[in-house]
Amino acid sequence: MNDYHKRLADLLMEKNEHISRQQALTWVELLWDDFETTSAKAGREYKGSELTEKIVTQWIQHYGDKLHEFVATNPKYKHFLEDDDKKMH
Repeated sequence: MNDYHKRLADLLMEKNEHISRQQALTWVELLWDDFETTSAKAGREYKGSELTEKIVTQWIQHYGDKLHEFVATNPKYKHFLEDDDKKMH
């Protein structure tokens, strides 16, 4: 796990007491990948991990306390966010 993901997972766990460490890491990976993929598809020039960290930090600050509610309304993502000790991050 890189330092960016660890810092962001720590921040998310501070914002949301309803999720586990593993779920926080999964959320960070999903948000990180979503931002970078969306930017690439839009044809934007890659600005580096620092920008991605800044954007994901903003998302966590704004939505982090509610992320655990996402699975209830979007069950197709449930398998990503279930605690599973066999998953490697």
